[in-house]
Amino acid sequence: MKATLAIQRGALGEPPRVESFEVTFEHGQSVLDGLRALRCEVDPSLAFRFSCINANACKECMMLIDGKVDYACTVRLKEGVTALAPLPKKALIRDLVTEIAPPDERLWPRQ
Repeated sequence: MKATLAIQRGALGEPPRVESFEVTFEHGQSVLDGLRALRCEVDPSLAFRFSCINANACKECMMLIDGKVDYACTVRLKEGVTALAPLPKKALIRDLVTEIAPPDERLWPRQ
């Protein structure tokens, strides 16, 4: 099966752009599986966070998936287009990575 990931990309201070990528997947694979395959096979510059892979325990892979805040490790890939964007109301670092650390735990101040 094939899915299209429409990913909002960019960095702090850059205008956002959407890039679409087609990924092959099997039933039951997650959006995170698709992102990892995409980064490995197509675009190693794609930035996103993850830690636990599929346990929904670390909260690192939170992003907007089809307009809803969700975890990339638990949302299943589907045929057709899936829109991915960084978390709203969080400082953008790059692509799907936003500043999620509490202010007193950040390594440097963000604008």
